Amino acid sequence: MSPSFRPRGPKSVPPKSAEEIDELVRKMRGEQQRPDNYRERSLKLHGWICAKCGREFELANLHLLTVHHKDGNHNYNPPDGSNWENLCVYCHDDEHSRTILAEYLEGKEKKP
Repeated sequence: MSPSFRPRGPKSVPPKSAEEIDELVRKMRGEQQRPDNYRERSLKLHGWICAKCGREFELANLHLLTVHHKDGNHNYNPPDGSNWENLCVYCHDDEHSRTILAEYLEGKEKKP
């Protein structure tokens, strides 16, 4: 017998309690406030230039300039910007590819 691909009716999901809703709201607010917009701060501190290739950016292509966390910890955002470097999307991709390649060559495996 072939599987049926007819749309199913809506599932009956039990309503959440007030405590569960409050916990979801707290979690969502915490996620919104976590990064104190480090991108804007990094752009002001380090300028609109890629730290690796030296490409300069203008407002029209500024979306191609990203902030790389040197230690890989996106939650560590010191006010002096010491954990950041502005990289264009191409250099940023290259930086992360090098890390993956280095881990592979060292025999490290990512644990799920």
